[in-house]
Amino acid sequence: MLCRMSDLEAFRGLLCQLGDAIRDAVIAGRARQTVEQLSAIAHESAADTIYAIDKLSEDAILAWFRDHWPADEPVELIFEGIDEAAPPCFPAGADALDTKWKIILDPIDGTRGIMVDKRPAWALAGLAPQLGPATSLSDICVAAMTEIPLTKQWRADQLSAIKGRGVTAESVNVLDGTRAPLELRPSGATDFRHGFASLAKFFPEGRTLLAQIEEQVWDELVGLGATASPMIFDDQYISTGGQFYELLAGHDRFVGDIRPMVHAALDLDSTLICHPYDVAAALVLTEAGVVYESPLGGFPDAPLDTTSPVAWLAFANETLAAKLRPVLHDVLARSLG
Repeated sequence: MLCRMSDLEAFRGLLCQLGDAIRDAVIAGRARQTVEQLSAIAHESAADTIYAIDKLSEDAILAWFRDHWPADEPVELIFEGIDEAAPPCFPAGADALDTKWKIILDPIDGTRGIMVDKRPAWALAGLAPQLGPATSLSDICVAAMTEIPLTKQWRADQLSAIKGRGVTAESVNVLDGTRAPLELRPSGATDFRHGFASLAKFFPEGRTLLAQIEEQVWDELVGLGATASPMIFDDQYISTGGQFYELLAGHDRFVGDIRPMVHAALDLDSTLICHPYDVAAALVLTEAGVVYESPLGGFPDAPLDTTSPVAWLAFANETLAAKLRPVLHDVLARSLG
């Protein structure tokens, strides 16, 4: 089944409403619990560690779909913490085989930052026509990303996209619910010098090799140590949605996540990598003009599940991509074999 263009604006609105519900549930739940309570481990899955704060969003998601999803558009949900052998479907009782749509969610992308009130998290959602187990990231035709703010933050941004129809961006005043149009633009820089550009290396596992790859890339591209002032700045936003936002807002010129490749090369058995739900809103990047691709070339595709590894690169514009891509490919070939 192909995406029907007449339906897509309605679905975009629904994904934004879902993001609003998740954001509001987290804000309300956070006001009732301490950092220690929110940081408690609820359970560990094959995809990730699930913290108590994650459970706040799970109840909100199921309640929202029960109350708001149109009954004539049956949908299957995929998100971390569910039983993928029996995923929730709506209307309640629907069989996954009979659904028209599949939605992949990351209800709180950036859990580790938001649960200690360090940095905003993001609720991510992507909608694709139901193609059974073959449904993949490349099938997503509507996506939304909703900021989950810090306690001191009154504004939360929301970005959404329909394939081929660009990006809609709004800011939301979480104090009174008012919304305003938001203008975001990826960087138009033609050089990386004196800008933010990073490979994801959030955790100790694989960090040495990741840093070595990154240092070689920048040394070959801009030359390191030639001046006393640093040429490239690093920013580790522990949220794929947050990384996407930094590119969309023009703050970062390049972000890449090659942890699946590095961990495989080092024979590391780790869940601390990017999964399909982390990149559920990648459509927003591409619709905004960001160059989003696999380190090996082509689209970084994967099934809509919670366990497949996803490696990706994102350049603020094609000029930057053309400069960095060949150097990075060469260094990866030498470093990872």
